[in-house]
Amino acid sequence: MVNLAIIHYSQTGNVYEMARTAEREGRDAGAEVRLRKVKELAPPEAIASNEAWANHHEASADLEEATLDDLEWADAVLWGTPTRYGLPTAQIKQFIDTTGPLWQQGKLIDKVMSTFTSTQTSHGGQESTILALNNTFYHWGAIIVSPGYTDPLQFDLDIGNPYGASHIGGKGPVGEKNRVAVAIQTKRVVAVAGRLSGG
Repeated sequence: MVNLAIIHYSQTGNVYEMARTAEREGRDAGAEVRLRKVKELAPPEAIASNEAWANHHEASADLEEATLDDLEWADAVLWGTPTRYGLPTAQIKQFIDTTGPLWQQGKLIDKVMSTFTSTQTSHGGQESTILALNNTFYHWGAIIVSPGYTDPLQFDLDIGNPYGASHIGGKGPVGEKNRVAVAIQTKRVVAVAGRLSGG
């Protein structure tokens, strides 16, 4: 059985909805799944200034926070992050910056990594965010698995992104086509991780 960790940060809930889809698809694909959020770094007044942010912060309060144990346990990790100026969020980066002890011990080598994202606008940095996060995985010696164009549905202009599933918040909430993209990516991640582990 593949151990799949889904580690994400979500401000207003879009990335969280994608992460929940990945959680369901991972279990359907036969993986043992841990859904985790990273620690919120923003001050309470910033969160309170945005109703959607405040609502999601409260709604996800009971979700477990990611730890280094989750990374060590996992055969594969799906990372979810909104885009901040074409880059991953500080919250995701802060968690990654604590992984030095695992990296130094070689405990992240050959783990499967894959990323999904959400932006506000159509050209708000989906690809650059995913590529930026992948830079970390090169250092770890991890194996980056993208959805690519491995499924005919990836050629749908509203689904296909060979880098990783993405959502545009300015077009509305996470929809069915976003969920299809996450499903394609998750199933591929679990399948590749299974093959690498000899399953």
